[in-house]
Amino acid sequence: MLFDLTIITGLSLFFFRELNLNPFYYLLYQTFTWIIVAILVKYYEVYRFTTPVEIVTKLIKQFSVFLLVVIAFFPFAKTAIFSGKAIAIFMITSFCIIVTFKYFWFFYLKKYRIVTGSNFRNAVIIGFTPEAIRLKEVFETRKDYGYRFLGYFSDKKQNPEIKGKIEDLNQFVIDNMVDEIYCSLNEISNEKLKELVEFADDNKKAIKFIPDTKEIFSKNLKVDYYELFPVLSLQKTQLHNPIIKGVKRGFDVLFSLFVIVFLLSWLIPVLAILIKLESKGPVFFKQGRPGMDEEEFFCYKFRSMQVNGFTEKEASKNDPRVTKMGKLMRKTSMDELPQFFNVLFGEMSVVGPRPHLWSQNKAYASKIKKYMIRHYVKPGITGLAQVKGFRGEIETEEDMVNRIKLDVFYIENWSLIMDIKIIFQTVFNIFKGEDKAY
Repeated sequence: MLFDLTIITGLSLFFFRELNLNPFYYLLYQTFTWIIVAILVKYYEVYRFTTPVEIVTKLIKQFSVFLLVVIAFFPFAKTAIFSGKAIAIFMITSFCIIVTFKYFWFFYLKKYRIVTGSNFRNAVIIGFTPEAIRLKEVFETRKDYGYRFLGYFSDKKQNPEIKGKIEDLNQFVIDNMVDEIYCSLNEISNEKLKELVEFADDNKKAIKFIPDTKEIFSKNLKVDYYELFPVLSLQKTQLHNPIIKGVKRGFDVLFSLFVIVFLLSWLIPVLAILIKLESKGPVFFKQGRPGMDEEEFFCYKFRSMQVNGFTEKEASKNDPRVTKMGKLMRKTSMDELPQFFNVLFGEMSVVGPRPHLWSQNKAYASKIKKYMIRHYVKPGITGLAQVKGFRGEIETEEDMVNRIKLDVFYIENWSLIMDIKIIFQTVFNIFKGEDKAY
C-alpha cells in the first residue's frame, strides 16, 4: 500500500501540476479514496495461493473505480482545470508501474520460496479423507504456495502416513512449530473441534477447514444474520450478485453499441442486398429460443438458408438448405451478428452459454446432469464451449455433455477477464477457420 500511495502521489503532483489544484486537499482526498476503494474491492487481499487472473481482476476493479473517483474531484474544486489527457496519462502510467511492481513481487516471492525453501509454513491435516489426501498433494506439487506438509492425524484409520491420533496433535504442533492446522469436518466431533479452536487461539495457530461435502461447500456461500444468528445460504452463481450483474450488463451494452454503430450500420445493407439477390425471403431469420430462467425470446440471425419449414432441425454438414451466401456467413459467423440487438435489448449477453433449440432442451434436460444450470444466466453470442471446439451440430450425446461441462464451468468461474479472453479467442477462431462452422 505504501508503494502504491507513493507512486500515485508522485505522479499526480507531476501530471496535475498545471491544473491549479490545491495539493494538500487533493492528496488528502486521493489517499483517503484509494484506501477506501482498496478495502471495498479487496485489492490488497493477495495471498500465496491467489492466481494471476485474480490479481488482474483486482487491479482492473481498483483502477476503474479510482479513475471515477479522480474525475469526481474536479467539479467540486472551483479553481481546478479539468484535463482528460492529464488524467489519462496519470492513470495509465500509475497502472503500468504498479502492475509491473506487483507482478514482479508476486512471482519473485514464489520463486524465492522454491529456490531457498524459506518462508515456508508448516501444515498438518486432521483426517485421512480423499479431500485431505488431495490437499496434501497440492502442498507437495505446488511448491510456490510455500507449504511444508508434516503429516496426518486421525483416529479412524491406521496408515504409515498418519503421525498419530487427534489427541497427540497439540503437543506435535508445539514441538514442530506448526503454522496451520487443516481440519476435515467429518473426522472430528463438535466437542473436540471446540477444544481445537481454543488451542489454536491460545497458541496463535491458524486453523482452516476442509469441506468434505464438496458439492455444497465448494460453491458460493453467503452469510446472513437473523439478529445475531448466522445462516449460510447457497448463491446460485457469482453472476447473481447484483454488482457483478451490473458490471456484465454495462459491458454488454457498451460492446453491443460499438458493434452496431461501427459494423452493423453499414454491413446490414450490404448483406441484405446479397441475401435478396440469391434467394427469396426475409433478410433476417428469427427463432424462439429458451433464455434466462427458460423464458422464451426471439433470437435474430441473418438468413443463411432457403425458406423452409424445418426450423427446429439443426444445420448439418453439406446441408442442402444452406445458400451459397449462407455458407460464407456461417463460416465467418457473420450470420450471428444481429444477435447484438438481442444483447442491447437485454435478452442475451455477449458471452454466455449458446441458446439451444427448444427441441434440444427437451431432449437433454433430463439426461445430462447440471444441464439446467445454463439457464441461470443469459445466453451468449459466443461462449467458452464454442471457443473450445464444441460449437455447431450435436452429433453424439457426448458432444452435448462436453458443451454443458464448459458452460457450467464458465458460469461458476466467471470473471470479466474470462469474457474478454473468450471474445478474443472467438475472433481468432473466425480468421483461423473452424471445422464445425457450417
